Amino acid sequence: MNFIRCIIAKNHIKFLCVFFLFFSVHSKAQTQLKKNPKELKTRIAETNDDHLKVDLLLLLSAYYLNKDHEYKSDLDQADSANLQARQLGTQLNYKSGIGKSILLNAQINREKGDSEKGLKKAKEALQYSKQNNLTELQADAYLELSMYGESLDERIKYKEMAIPLLIKLGAKAKQAGVLKETGELYLMNENEEKGLTLLKESLLLYQSIKFPHLQGVYNLLSDGYTHTGNFAGALKYALLAEKTALAVRDSSLQLSAIYNHVGMAYLNLQKKNNAAEYFYKGLEIAKKHKDTDYVRTIGDNLCSTFILQKKGNDALQLLKEMQANYPSYDEERLIKENYLFLGIYRVLNNNEKATVYYKKLVAYCGKYAEKSAENGMPILRSFARYHYQLKNYTDLYPILYRLDSLATASNNPIMLSDNYLIWFKADSSRGKYLDAIKHYQLYKNILDTIYKGETNKQINNLQIEFDTDKKDRNIDLLTQQAKVQQIQIQKDNVVKYVFIGSVLVLILILGLLYNSFRIKKKKNEELEIQRQQINEQNELNKKMLLEKEWLLKEIHHRVKNNLQIVISLLNTQSAYLDNEDALLAIQNSQHRMHAMSLIHQKLYQSDNLSNIDMSWYIYELINYMKECYDTDGKINFVLEIKNTCLDVAQAVPLGLITNEAISNAIKYAFPLDKKGEIFISLKNIEQNVYQLIIADNGIGLPENFNYAERDSLGMSLMTGLSSQIDGIFEMKNDNGLKIKVTFTRNNEFETVVEDSEITAILQ
Repeated sequence: MNFIRCIIAKNHIKFLCVFFLFFSVHSKAQTQLKKNPKELKTRIAETNDDHLKVDLLLLLSAYYLNKDHEYKSDLDQADSANLQARQLGTQLNYKSGIGKSILLNAQINREKGDSEKGLKKAKEALQYSKQNNLTELQADAYLELSMYGESLDERIKYKEMAIPLLIKLGAKAKQAGVLKETGELYLMNENEEKGLTLLKESLLLYQSIKFPHLQGVYNLLSDGYTHTGNFAGALKYALLAEKTALAVRDSSLQLSAIYNHVGMAYLNLQKKNNAAEYFYKGLEIAKKHKDTDYVRTIGDNLCSTFILQKKGNDALQLLKEMQANYPSYDEERLIKENYLFLGIYRVLNNNEKATVYYKKLVAYCGKYAEKSAENGMPILRSFARYHYQLKNYTDLYPILYRLDSLATASNNPIMLSDNYLIWFKADSSRGKYLDAIKHYQLYKNILDTIYKGETNKQINNLQIEFDTDKKDRNIDLLTQQAKVQQIQIQKDNVVKYVFIGSVLVLILILGLLYNSFRIKKKKNEELEIQRQQINEQNELNKKMLLEKEWLLKEIHHRVKNNLQIVISLLNTQSAYLDNEDALLAIQNSQHRMHAMSLIHQKLYQSDNLSNIDMSWYIYELINYMKECYDTDGKINFVLEIKNTCLDVAQAVPLGLITNEAISNAIKYAFPLDKKGEIFISLKNIEQNVYQLIIADNGIGLPENFNYAERDSLGMSLMTGLSSQIDGIFEMKNDNGLKIKVTFTRNNEFETVVEDSEITAILQ
């Protein structure tokens, strides 16, 4: 017999019950309406029935509350929807909606961790339900209050108060669920008889409504029978739980718990190989769900089974894997690990390491495990095994006596029989044969009581029944597999024919593609030849263009040089003239030639051979005029030149007009060294229409002056040049003389000027 089976029979009962209580509450929450929240919100927005709107808002709130792995944002949305429902329900005096909203508020606060506020709201919901005779709400309020009880008795009380109300409502499914939960609580409270009674009532009620998911009830019944020592009953319900779970395709963590219970039942009945098989199954599912606590619990049970089977190395490897991948540092877990290590090294006959863990357990629990009431007997049992292996009879016998009294007091026949077996071995080793025979007889009597006779027959019948059912399931599975195979064969034939047809179509397509490729390749070759010819022509054109640009620049350079030569010749000629009119005529000609020279200089120096930046040109022309006439300190030049580019055909006439106008203003507008200002403006006034203005604040024109009748070279030039660019020439007195030329810009050649505008005052 194994000393570790006491852990399985007693040590995990509270953990398992808490797990199934959580699972049942969680499952109940998941059976709530699982509508898409978008659909609920759409219905809320569209409905004109305010009472229905309240119910839909409550459903939306419940959806967010019962979401898997809900976050704070989900609870906030649940709270918001519930608040809207409460406000609308209050306006309508919709009592059912108001009551449900109060109860939902309690549940939301409990989920948020505010138990105090949740309890207060639950009590408020209960009071409201009683005042307004809302039976269903009253039952739900009692069930909510059962979540806050400080003791198991108090939680049981509230659940039992809900049951008559559910009977009155005829809510059989809900009643069965509450009976199941109450039975769990009684098992947790160590009242197995009452717990098993309620679980059987729950089972009958579920069966009456043909509820298929009975695996949880069966599993709890198995756990209850294990706790009472009825291992045949425990195995029966554990196998029923497994059968039901597989039938409804339950792959949740609950299946891991079911496999664990089957394994425990087999282990208690000394069927170690069967137990190990089920512990393996349960462990794999727990790992799949990444539930550390349950992985460790089933891992401990499997480790204990290895110790029973004398597979010390397997047990050691498993326990170290648990420590590495699923670490836990609470005191109870450390005690459990040391306890298992003691059993492992004892089986491996490594007494030195076994002594290390024995001392650790003594430090934790005391020599007689006084500090560990829950695990006291199993730990004492491991101490007894350890002392017997070391032949330390002085410490062994006090432990055996203590174990005998504890096992008798707790009515634990398994522990008692194991104790008598060690007692028998110890007495035999010491030569105390009469005592050894007595203890062996006690050991055999207990075994015969537990495992022989009718009980053993029940176990065999259960095993046969389960094996038969398993074979039937296998036959059904094989039949289904045969049908699936037949369907698969038919599908394979269809696929084969489709594949052959596809291959033929593919070959045809490939042929067409190849033919298309050849045609396309030929066309590409022809296009490549054409492209090469075009590239050669482009290169030739580019070369010719560069040559033309160079020639054009050279022409502008030659023109500019020729103009400069003419200016120099005129300058030389003026040295031989005494006539002032002749000198003035030569000087004016020089200025005009310089105005044209500037344009050709700019074209020669620029990459753009078609357009002149007029802002630069006028600025340079004025600087030249200032130097020629020495106007520093006397005349201010104000420039307002917008972004303007003109071609040579317009730039030269406009430059000459500007030269004539500025020359006349400098010479005649400010007599007797009078100071003044000349304003030059060139801007776009309409789409593609430009205006040149040259104005001064000098003495202006004489009265009755008619420039059309004036026979002067300068006036003729300005009017003639204006006509040349199809412009309108105007001249008038306006606080001085104002000349205006309006013309349309040629846009055959476009360009962009970097300087957007020149606005300056030159002195």
